[in-house]
Amino acid sequence: MAYGEDSELAELRRRRMQQIQEMQSSDAATAQSYAAQEAEMARRDQERTEILRRILTTEARERLARIRLAKPDVAGAVEQQLIALAASGRIQRAIDDATLRALLERIAPERREIRITRR
Repeated sequence: MAYGEDSELAELRRRRMQQIQEMQSSDAATAQSYAAQEAEMARRDQERTEILRRILTTEARERLARIRLAKPDVAGAVEQQLIALAASGRIQRAIDDATLRALLERIAPERREIRITRR
C-alpha cells in the first residue's frame, strides 16, 4: 500500500511541476509581449515629439504643453491634427503661437457661460 501511495504522490508532484513550468513559460511570453508593446509606444511617442518639434515654434510648443496639463484630450486632438497636416505636406512653415491659438479656437469646444444670480 505504501508503494502505491508513493507512486501517486510522485505523479501528483510531476503534474504540479509541469503546471508550474507551463505557467512560467506563458508568463515569460507575456512579459516579452508587454516589453515589445512598451518599446513600440515609446518609439511612437518619440516620433510624435520629433514631428511636433519640427513644425512648432518654441512659444507654440510651450502653449501646447500648458494645454496638455489642463486638457489632455484637447492637446491630443491638436497634436493629431498637426501631425496629419505635416504628413500631408500642407504645412509650409513652422506654426507660431498665433496660428496655434486659432487652431485651438476651432477645435476646443465652446465654453459655457455660468451665471450666478443672487436673490
